[in-house]
Amino acid sequence: MDISVIVPLYNEAESLPELTAWIERVMKEHGYTYEVIFINDGSTDNSWEIIEELQKKNSNVHGIKFRRNYGKSPALYCGFERAQGNVVITMDADLQDSPDEIPILYKMITEDGYDLVSGYKQKRYDPLTKTIPTKLFNATARKVSGIKNLHDFNCGLKAYKNEVIKSIEVYGDMHRYIPYLAKNAGYSKIGELVVHHQARKYGKSKFGISRFFHGYLDLMSLWFLSKFGYRPMHIFGLWGTLMFFIGFVAAIILGAGKLYALSNGIAQRLVTDSPYFYISLTMMILGTQLFLTGFLAELISRTSQERNKYNIAKEI
Repeated sequence: MDISVIVPLYNEAESLPELTAWIERVMKEHGYTYEVIFINDGSTDNSWEIIEELQKKNSNVHGIKFRRNYGKSPALYCGFERAQGNVVITMDADLQDSPDEIPILYKMITEDGYDLVSGYKQKRYDPLTKTIPTKLFNATARKVSGIKNLHDFNCGLKAYKNEVIKSIEVYGDMHRYIPYLAKNAGYSKIGELVVHHQARKYGKSKFGISRFFHGYLDLMSLWFLSKFGYRPMHIFGLWGTLMFFIGFVAAIILGAGKLYALSNGIAQRLVTDSPYFYISLTMMILGTQLFLTGFLAELISRTSQERNKYNIAKEI
């Protein structure tokens, strides 16, 4: 199969027939074999009924229905797991991404040798309250990830080699950082394509301003995991050992000073009267806790198997 198109959606019933017809037209014009996988992320409208009707008319349409709203990353994870196409395209269901971009994305993967190509909506139809935070967010993501050539990390329209999506794990809200995840997995040929951004035709945006705050927290988590995810003991053990050593040396110095004073008949306060005693004791306790945190993190990182289990009600 040439192409798998993965479309996560939440309450997008009005746009689904038009989007499906558009994708079908593009595929037929270029002679691609394809599948479209709709992931209904707990919609409260009749999105699933529409998907069922579309599947009856077109056997290339597949659907996954979540019992509740999990988020975009779990939807993409389940779509990636089932995708069979040599090239995998992701796009949003709101018709703001154009299926007409699919042929050039496919060419960039199959002929130009890119592992991943991300869309760049250079001209956007979003309000300033969305575009300005987006620019700040993307600038930070470029700096932290080291992927300097991407301007829009969170663009829903992306293309991947099949092996890329099978090699990365998208969880939580990490869909914003799929290029970073791919880079960490060893897929470094990441390209960008300026794509057309269309104004929303139906409904309203499902994303609020809170996603930008969550995005920064996720970015810091991903940076930490990429640096120390496979070796948490390196950071926690290092700082824990250092703090414990400093506290231990400080306690030895205090004790030695007390013994020296006693042996020479010098009057001196109790060791526990000195603030340095409590500082050294606190550092030793914190150092021990950090070391144990690193040890437990090592165990958890090797035994976590339940991260991506989602309750799917139906699949067609």
